[in-house]
Amino acid sequence: MIQNHPPETRHERPLSALFNDLLSEIGLLLHKEWQLARAEMTSKARSAGKDVGLVAAGGAIAYAGFLALVAALIIGIAAAGLAWWLSALIVGLFVAAVGGGLIYYGLTALRTSGLMPERTVRTLRDDARWLKEETR
Repeated sequence: MIQNHPPETRHERPLSALFNDLLSEIGLLLHKEWQLARAEMTSKARSAGKDVGLVAAGGAIAYAGFLALVAALIIGIAAAGLAWWLSALIVGLFVAAVGGGLIYYGLTALRTSGLMPERTVRTLRDDARWLKEETR
């Protein structure tokens, strides 16, 4: 005769089986976290790449117009009686100062843009808490 044994509860299972289950669950959890981080970073990178492309195209077009305005400004100052080289120096210094300010502003914005996968970090913290509770 085949005897039906009730399923083992967690408290009745050997410690080695529980430990093996824990290791298996940790492995599965880490794999899922890695998949989540990869998906989140891919999504953010794709979005950022598209935005950078638009900025680059707009910047190239705006740069051509800007160069024409700089040339007109130099010609206008020279027409007022200043030497050509002095007109170009004055306009060049002004343009360089504005450009330096924009670079500083852009770098500051990039540092605070938050490219870290926040959901993944949050779930890793939750997983660490769960693991700590399970191993008590």
